[in-house]
Amino acid sequence: MKAQNHLGTDPIGRLVIRLAIPSMLAQFVSVLYSIVDRMFIGNLPGIGDTALAGVGVAGPIVTLISSFASLIGIGGAPLMSIRMGEKQEDQARQIVANSFLMLLVISAAATVAALLLKRPLLMWFGASESTFPYADAYMTIYVCGTVFALMATGMNQFIISQGYAKTGMFSVLIGAAANLILDPLFMFGLDMGVEGAAIATVISQILSCAFVLGFLFSKKPPIRITFGGYSPEIMKRILAIGFAPFMIIAFDSILIITLNTVLQTYGGAENGDLYVTCATIVQSFMLIVTMPLGGITGGTQAILGFNYGAGQPERIKQAQRYILALSVLFTTVMFLAARLVPQYFVRLFSSNAENMELCVWAIQVFTLAIIPLAFQYTIVDGFTGMGMVKISIPLSFFRKGIFFLFVFGLPAIWGARAVFWTEPLSDLIAGVVSSVVYLKVINKALSIKTQG
Repeated sequence: MKAQNHLGTDPIGRLVIRLAIPSMLAQFVSVLYSIVDRMFIGNLPGIGDTALAGVGVAGPIVTLISSFASLIGIGGAPLMSIRMGEKQEDQARQIVANSFLMLLVISAAATVAALLLKRPLLMWFGASESTFPYADAYMTIYVCGTVFALMATGMNQFIISQGYAKTGMFSVLIGAAANLILDPLFMFGLDMGVEGAAIATVISQILSCAFVLGFLFSKKPPIRITFGGYSPEIMKRILAIGFAPFMIIAFDSILIITLNTVLQTYGGAENGDLYVTCATIVQSFMLIVTMPLGGITGGTQAILGFNYGAGQPERIKQAQRYILALSVLFTTVMFLAARLVPQYFVRLFSSNAENMELCVWAIQVFTLAIIPLAFQYTIVDGFTGMGMVKISIPLSFFRKGIFFLFVFGLPAIWGARAVFWTEPLSDLIAGVVSSVVYLKVINKALSIKTQG
């Protein structure tokens, strides 16, 4: 695999593969951060199911904080790619400098806010008296490492968007491997339980952060981290482009929080914690779908952004066909896995028979429309990569709005278990609508740039 890819001249099919596969694998590996934590927590003797429910409540809040990395990373990196395609490398460096500063400031603000608000947030969003101590312990330690998490994830986008997909993959692999080793050491070897899982994750993020910043401060990439040239206008542009992916991830977290709250409410004292535990396991499976899928569509944004800046619409269309084909292939494999082997996945987290039956059913329902979801990701991330946020943001909001309607409406009519139908219904409708919009606007959107 080439260390660097030439975004404007390499054959499109090979280019998509060389960027998409490492990025997909990097995201797949990064799933291990949360899944390994949850897997070991679910197997803690005597408290596994309760502790897993607690971490399931804290998880979306932590992910919500982490979504700020996408606000800056996915906001600045496509803009940098466009400037590189336009041969404006000085402006590309200025974008990286502004992004680095913004991540530092946001990390500090998010850490303080989360620590001050953690108790009401956890109780509002699905924690019970029995699960709160575990949610509180995990979130407190994890939040203290926010700066490392945001830097590792956000600045890694500037590595991938310069064509160094393999290097970007290694940065994630380092942290995930460390987490896999440190989790059992802290949790069981040092008998630290949930706190040990959080400490292991923070240390792993520190290692990833060190690798990413070490590369971007070195002389290897054409566009490195520099200081100075800070501009409110550039910051606004980064925020404008990053708003769509930020809202996708942030709202996904909010939707999971809402789902947990609804399950706790409609499940009541008898089944509330059981349903939240099940939702945590189901969401862990969905991470194996959505994060690698996002790796495919996000990792190839550099191709779209560079060629958009270079005024090469045919290369953009060709790339999007390859990206969609790869996304559909991946989601089809995961659809089949959800039908054939969900019970093996559930056993990683719980041996409880009641959990097993409910979780297998919920995974199969939740994944019914993940193939249409491939269209949604390809289209929304594609428009974002070209800086067309006026198209990508409404499409993203549309899917979230449908989800909100169903998550409140379905259980009111059919009870708590109906909540699990929210995901496939919203994925199917959004996938169809996004495809129609894409077919109607893509030629006009690309011709405007070419004419300009």
